[in-house]
Amino acid sequence: MKRIPLKMVRKNTLEIPQFSLPDGFRIRLFEKGDEHHWARVETSVDEFKTEEAALEHFNKEFGPYIDEMTERCLFIENKDGEVIGTTTAWYGDLKGDGEISGRIHWVGVAPEYQGKKLSKPLLSAAMNILAQHHSKAYLTSQTTSYQAINMYLNFGFEPFIAEPSCYEAWNLLEEVLNRKIL
Repeated sequence: MKRIPLKMVRKNTLEIPQFSLPDGFRIRLFEKGDEHHWARVETSVDEFKTEEAALEHFNKEFGPYIDEMTERCLFIENKDGEVIGTTTAWYGDLKGDGEISGRIHWVGVAPEYQGKKLSKPLLSAAMNILAQHHSKAYLTSQTTSYQAINMYLNFGFEPFIAEPSCYEAWNLLEEVLNRKIL
């Protein structure tokens, strides 16, 4: 599948779908020193070539905001306490106009745990945090993450059309997901 970047928006942070984790898993907040867990998970889902590269990115993007990460970054742990998933209920400027919105950022579940009904509870928890700080939300993704895109659509996110390539991306996703999106 062609990889085309895309953005999605949720016009409000009301009526967030709620999902519970399966038995044997728990969600917890980031604690100082958890950077290596984030780097390991994000590397496992091919966001970075090495954990060192992931850690370097983490330190650049989140290093100055470690205190905020303890309120906004979530981890899923398995029954043994191993971190196997993460996302961050962050914030940013979607349109470049200075308006800050909530942002679902860096969603990742280790490949061996994908398909175990962990992503929806993780997204619910992150959206609940965003709702405490923001009235709307957005995220960035790509067409190759079509299963995640389907989940985001089911959570009330809609396509954000910023440029002509967006139409190609959403038309491709309509075909792959066999659902009307635009």
